[in-house]
Amino acid sequence: MTSLTAPRADVVIVGTGHGGAQAAIALRQQGHEGSILMIGRDHAPPYERPPLSKEYLAGDKGFERIMIRPEKFWAEKGIDLKLGAAVTAIGPARHTLALSDGSSVTYRKLIWSGGGDPRRLPVPGAVLPQVFYVRDKSDADAMMAALEGGAKRAVVIGGGYIGLEAAAVLRKLGCEVTLVEMLPRLLARVAGEELSDFYAAEHRRQGVDVRLETGVRAMLGEDAGRVTGVLLDNGEEIACDMVIVGIGVVPAVAPLIAAGAAGSNGVDVDFCCRTTLDDVYAIGDCAAHTNPYADNAVIRLESVQNAHDMANTVAKAIMGEKEPYHALPWFWSNQYDLKLQTAGLSLGFDKTVLRGDPATRKFTVVYLKAGKPIAFDCVGTMKDYVQARKLLEGGCGKIDPALLADTEVALKDMDEDYGSTAT
Repeated sequence: MTSLTAPRADVVIVGTGHGGAQAAIALRQQGHEGSILMIGRDHAPPYERPPLSKEYLAGDKGFERIMIRPEKFWAEKGIDLKLGAAVTAIGPARHTLALSDGSSVTYRKLIWSGGGDPRRLPVPGAVLPQVFYVRDKSDADAMMAALEGGAKRAVVIGGGYIGLEAAAVLRKLGCEVTLVEMLPRLLARVAGEELSDFYAAEHRRQGVDVRLETGVRAMLGEDAGRVTGVLLDNGEEIACDMVIVGIGVVPAVAPLIAAGAAGSNGVDVDFCCRTTLDDVYAIGDCAAHTNPYADNAVIRLESVQNAHDMANTVAKAIMGEKEPYHALPWFWSNQYDLKLQTAGLSLGFDKTVLRGDPATRKFTVVYLKAGKPIAFDCVGTMKDYVQARKLLEGGCGKIDPALLADTEVALKDMDEDYGSTAT
């Protein structure tokens, strides 16, 4: 790799998902006139990832409807796309990148938005045909092809949002679905028991066979190689035509770490998303940052909001405006006809308050830490979600749990001082 012959771009963005796309858009909006090159492993122009396990898989949205911008937009804005290529090495001293196709590129500023790769299931048979992991459009397309080819029995491994969303879509499409989760409840790493119990009951009501505290020993296949079943850790075999694995992601940061960037869980960034390498920023799923909504703990956030807002922070920093990243985290999940919206982070909560009745399929779970609301899970309660965001962004103090549970009192009318209603 020689910087003398390599093509040069003023700003190179690695990754063509939400973070990478927004970084390019924000740079142009901020008045950046230099060249911008986006490099992505995907062969398709930038598109939204969350619909892959929801509307796109279900066939409710075609590819054109999940594109972040029409394809012509990028050329019109002078943003070059190099698709189907991965960065294999970084030369930080000379600001060079080596790519998987043998070419190289030099940069003035580098924005790494590589996201993560699906965590692989470490069991025999995990690479059999029709064992799927959901990362990009090609994965979703392969799943759709399997369904069109007659797959009717599916095993979903993992009771997080990816697994639950996929299970909901598969049921909608008429598949028999068994969902397997090693932990004692669904969503155990991200939600309280009230939400876990509600979604377990809902999926069972919809016909999903939910197996908790159950592990997988192996994938079973026929002579032709296609998966035909899953062997559970209790010795039971579940026959199936396809398997979807959703057990988390591994941050895609190997070239950064190999080049000397600091990081253990992802890559470490400062308040402006700068890595420890000169002129290199990182955003999105792979960026480990100090988050004020997590008591200033260093965390990674796997969300569209995080990628989008970090991209804006980096664009401003490159243009000379160093504005610290401090956006409120928020998330969403669509399952069946239910819409879950989450504001804040429930990490370290010590108490929950149930606001409303889950039996109505409209309720909110409030997460408290030392008496202070830190997060809200809102199922079908849009007003609560909107008001919860404002409450958290305003830095609310302690609120009486009895008041929080009273659905007759709007969240916006709750005073921050120990729960008295605002006058």
